[in-house]
Amino acid sequence: MRNKDETTQIVKIFEKLNPNPQCELNFCNAYTLLVAVVLSAQSTDKGVNKATAQLFKIADSPQKMLALGIDGLKEHIKTIGLYNNKAKSIMSLSQDLVTKFNGQVPQNRHDLESLAGVGRKTANVVLNVWFNQPTIAVDTHVFRIAHRLNLSDGKTPNEVEQDLVQLLEPKYAKNANHWFVLFGRYTCKALKPLCKTCPISHLCNSEDKRI
Repeated sequence: MRNKDETTQIVKIFEKLNPNPQCELNFCNAYTLLVAVVLSAQSTDKGVNKATAQLFKIADSPQKMLALGIDGLKEHIKTIGLYNNKAKSIMSLSQDLVTKFNGQVPQNRHDLESLAGVGRKTANVVLNVWFNQPTIAVDTHVFRIAHRLNLSDGKTPNEVEQDLVQLLEPKYAKNANHWFVLFGRYTCKALKPLCKTCPISHLCNSEDKRI
C-alpha cells in the first residue's frame, strides 16, 4: 500500500484539476439530499436527478413527503431501480424524522444509521456533503479506485474506508470522497478506464492499466 506522502501526491493532482468538487445529486436541503442518496443506491445520479426534479418541488420535507403518501412517491420514482423498497424506506425514515428528530436530519452517524434505508455509506455522504464532515463514502467507484491505486487492500467497504482515512491528510479528507467518485465515474471506469488521458497515469501500476 502507498504511504501518506504518495497519497498526498495523488490528491494534490485532483485538487489542482478540481479544487471545489461537488456532489452530482440535486438537492435543496439536508432532507432532499438524504432522500436522493437513498434513491441513488444501485442507480445513477443522473437517473435520480431526473426523477426528483418534480418530486422535490412538492415534497422537500419529511412532513410533505408523508402528506404525498407512498403511492404518490412511487409515481415520481418509478423509473428508478428498486423503487418499491426505496419508497418504503423513504416513508419510514420520513416518519422517524418527524417523530424522533423534530423533522430535522440528524448530524451524527448513529442517528442517521437508525433511519430506514440508511447505511454507513449513505450516512457518510450526508455528513460530508451537508454537514461538511471529512467522511469517506465507499461506493463501487471508491472501492475500485482504492484498489487500483494501491491505497487499500481491504476486502470490504469499511476496511477500505479505514485505510483511506489513515492515508489522507485532514485538509484533503472532505474533498477526497468527491475526487475519487468523479475519477472513477468519468476516467478510471470499471471496464474501459481512460488511461491515456488519466492525469495520474504515471503514478498507477494497476493490472487494469491500458497503455
